[in-house]
Amino acid sequence: MNVLSPALMHELVQALSEFRDDKQIGAVILTGSEKVFTAGADIRNMMTKKFADSYRDRFVANWEEIADFPKPLIAAVSGFVVGGGCEISMMCDIIYAGENAKFGQPEIAIGVIPGAGGTQRLTKLVGKSRAMEMVLTGKPISAQEAEHWGLVSRVFPTDKLLDEAIKLCEKICEHSKLIASIAKQSVKNSFETDLKNGLDEEKMLFYACFATEDKMEGMKAFVEKRKPIFKDS
Repeated sequence: MNVLSPALMHELVQALSEFRDDKQIGAVILTGSEKVFTAGADIRNMMTKKFADSYRDRFVANWEEIADFPKPLIAAVSGFVVGGGCEISMMCDIIYAGENAKFGQPEIAIGVIPGAGGTQRLTKLVGKSRAMEMVLTGKPISAQEAEHWGLVSRVFPTDKLLDEAIKLCEKICEHSKLIASIAKQSVKNSFETDLKNGLDEEKMLFYACFATEDKMEGMKAFVEKRKPIFKDS
């Protein structure tokens, strides 16, 4: 069920660290099985934790390294996408869902609230009323509802999901990896700051593109009506 134990999360964060440093990798897909993306955090592990333990150890704080990953990160999810699994999917940049996916934040049923973005990112993505409904009832929503609400980008037949996610990554990787990372940062800024500061930061990142070789190559290739050869620099 891909329970998000401390060991699993350590391995996931470590893998992303290696992918971040690999210059050949332009985008990454995070996925599970057809029946479950993840059933959420390890409840047996949490059951014995006290406030002091959680606060001192900064429980689940390292999960934010997923959100801080600088390259495009695609979540391809199907089956159960609940609790911490729903929160991890929202840390990704694009969510593609299998038609059997079920999204939920059921933490209230075990006496806690979402602690890795489930009350914050979810509200920004689907709005206050819908987020309140999911968080206060713990009831899951379907992939189709998630698409309608703006939580996911697209829904596919479950057996086609990974192929579609790979196509998306291949399309992204046709472009400059450097510029893709800059574009990702600019979109993230809109999610995390007010409009005025976001627009100011966008302009500075736009200007920064003019200092890259890939800007020159992309524009030259456009004028010459040929495919650009980006060097990611």
